[in-house]
Amino acid sequence: MSAELNLAAYLRRIGLETAPAADLPGFRALHLAHATTIPFENLDIQMGLPIRLDLTALQDKLVQRRRGGYCFEHNTLFLAVLRAVGFNAFPCEARVRLGASEVLPRTHMLLLVQVEGALWLSDVGFGGRGLLHPVPVDGGTHRQFLDTFRVVEEGHLRVLQSFSMGAWEDLYAFVPESRFPIDFEMANHYTGTHPESRFIRTLTAQLPGPEVRRILRNRAYAELRGDHVEGRELAPEEVIPMLREAFGIEVPEGATFRALNA
Repeated sequence: MSAELNLAAYLRRIGLETAPAADLPGFRALHLAHATTIPFENLDIQMGLPIRLDLTALQDKLVQRRRGGYCFEHNTLFLAVLRAVGFNAFPCEARVRLGASEVLPRTHMLLLVQVEGALWLSDVGFGGRGLLHPVPVDGGTHRQFLDTFRVVEEGHLRVLQSFSMGAWEDLYAFVPESRFPIDFEMANHYTGTHPESRFIRTLTAQLPGPEVRRILRNRAYAELRGDHVEGRELAPEEVIPMLREAFGIEVPEGATFRALNA
């Protein structure tokens, strides 16, 4: 028997009193609340722990223990929430292009949602550079607080882009076709265990917000406000306090991270 979603507990976790209606305002409210409350992080990988994608494990980690996760965790949980509320949503795979100098494997999960006769890109699992609100898959330019996004066509692909430093930048490319849970299990295994995976080699925590996007990679901490970036290198003893204070992550006592000990 599959696990049931505890929608009330999830809503408390993201700061909503009741489930919104299955319409565009409700969709936007859910997306913004999740994206700005539950952090993107890979602490379990860094501590040598497995990443589980079943709903029981996801609710225990992201909701009950007030941790974060990465794309497969965030968007698998959010997919269950959207469907429970009444939205028509399905998952897709993407190749990340941000920061890439070569073609990468399909190791990102996103959601497509039909709302009020239009197709929308939903993604609460891309971290500090990700969406706050969903974006329509229409090629148009869409402002979100201090940032601007669009989804454009590239042959059979769709590409999510953000406008940064005066130019459009690719975040990731995807085929708008539904995938199965086993596809994400395979990608999750690669991402969480392959020695060349960026999540093996880098500790990260990220949390976007309307006014500031916070990003930690190993000991490099940055705050992004539109095109304005401020940052500094943390001392080793500052990392865990930063994870707790800036990202709201309940870090286990005595935690050590492989990327910082390499």
